[in-house]
Amino acid sequence: MALHRKTEARFSAHGITTDRFVLLLALNEGRTLTQRELADRISSDPSTVRAMLVLLEKNGLVQRACHPTDSRARTVALTAVGKRKLCKLLKVGQSIRDEMYGAMAPDEAKILIRLLRQIADSLIPEKTLV
Repeated sequence: MALHRKTEARFSAHGITTDRFVLLLALNEGRTLTQRELADRISSDPSTVRAMLVLLEKNGLVQRACHPTDSRARTVALTAVGKRKLCKLLKVGQSIRDEMYGAMAPDEAKILIRLLRQIADSLIPEKTLV
């Protein structure tokens, strides 16, 4: 929670919440996702993700479109403006990451990151691993 509060304070000056940052970060992996895939990826409720996407789309940070093969689904992608905003936010948050890494030895940081990825991967629903 301390990390969330600190990040929230830094990002608020840029008009982005920590939760919306996580959403932008998930979209930055280079492929278009459906809203459902995005909700699964960030372990959030689809209606919450939809509400965040509406706001991000209104600000020009994401673009939603009809899915090419599933009329019920919507795809989501970062816009150029969204990519620039994410880049700026990553720079804004760098001091927080530096502070966290400074609290441990370099080998400990690598182990922590590996373990957190392992935990996150274990929590991803099977349908998104395909």
